[in-house]
Amino acid sequence: MLNRRNMLHGMAAGVGAAFGSTLSPLNVRAAAVKTAQPRRVIFFLQNQGFDPLTAIPKGLQESVPLSGMELAEPIRALEPYKDKMHIINGLHGLHTSPSHSAFFGALGGYRGGIGVPPAGETIDHKISGLLPQTILPHLCIGMDSLPNMRSRPTLATLSATGPGQALFMHSNPNSLYEMLFGGISTGDVKRKYEAKSKVFNQVERLARLNGKTLPAGERKRYETYVNGFRDINGLRERLVDVSDHLKQFAPEYDDGYTNPEFETDWHDRLLDIGIASLKSGIANTLTIGSGRGEIFGAWQGLGVEQQGHNLGHINQPDNEIWIKIRQYNCRMLVKLMQQLESMPEDGGTMMDNTLIVYGSNNADKQHTNGANWPFILLGNCGGNIKTGEFTQMTEKRPINALYTTLLHAIGSPVDRFNMDNTTAATYDEKVGPIEELLA
Repeated sequence: MLNRRNMLHGMAAGVGAAFGSTLSPLNVRAAAVKTAQPRRVIFFLQNQGFDPLTAIPKGLQESVPLSGMELAEPIRALEPYKDKMHIINGLHGLHTSPSHSAFFGALGGYRGGIGVPPAGETIDHKISGLLPQTILPHLCIGMDSLPNMRSRPTLATLSATGPGQALFMHSNPNSLYEMLFGGISTGDVKRKYEAKSKVFNQVERLARLNGKTLPAGERKRYETYVNGFRDINGLRERLVDVSDHLKQFAPEYDDGYTNPEFETDWHDRLLDIGIASLKSGIANTLTIGSGRGEIFGAWQGLGVEQQGHNLGHINQPDNEIWIKIRQYNCRMLVKLMQQLESMPEDGGTMMDNTLIVYGSNNADKQHTNGANWPFILLGNCGGNIKTGEFTQMTEKRPINALYTTLLHAIGSPVDRFNMDNTTAATYDEKVGPIEELLA
């Protein structure tokens, strides 16, 4: 049974883990100062795998430009952005041991599994610390069925700040909206925000006092909870400092938040909050987990009655259900791009300095060994990624090589990401980035 103390501990630990060490004292207005490109990266992972036949133009088996090619039906909404797209097929994740999901291994490039803690920092969090810093560099949002999002408003399965240090995804748009925009809201949202602020401030003060009397072992664990409340309070204070700026970007708080008919109502609101966090400059990296890195998920708002694990047993190519889900993903991607294109930046638009990485947390299908792990890149990452191309890998390269390439693209080159020489000797034929992707 829940009690007040457990509830507060859970809230503090959850929010502290959700932000990890990413909270920055930098004023959000610093985002307006010209710095080196690129500025932001977005990761969008759909669960149950990404069958390459739902993305690759029919009949293609070798690397070619995409011009003149017709995109597959599931991703056809991206047709107007074909010249800003790069489809990659033939990477692998054999070493991540995926089955129903690679979990943290999907973005970490290491072994994952149900209940397996992260073995290291994931690429999304790594990038968030290297891009120009903002108030909340890394925001993770997770989309699932309504019952799951309500009962587990935060969940950690995809992103991590380091070994054993998971980052939580936010899945209840009401809680996330109140946390980010409560200080500039009115009505119930404002009242809840102010009430929680008073509680958090008081609990942090009392926790610091009481924690000093605990044994050394317990004190360290207690400090985790204290730091969680400190991070909450620090974030709230920094957002208040830029409240006039945030008012320009806060999404409309409508009935879709408080009275959703379908889970997709909440999915759409979560996406709106993610877009607002990027456009306002309070975040530089957004990770979206559709299915939250697990085998669940629901899309009844699209007319899809099947849910969760059963969806993974349906072949994706030419399947009406998966066409609907993939098309929904692509409409979200188009909305992201259109919103970023609407914002001027450095003589161009925000999209000019952005990269979107679209794939899955589970290679090509639900039951997989990870032998083929396709991706779609959207945007040229400040001119550093080739676009308008389809690349079929002819060498044995792991997903880690793609993540190495992303680090090169943002100006932080490395030879490998999360792969030592022993592992690479088995799973990677080359050292360094995938040259075919770099401009």
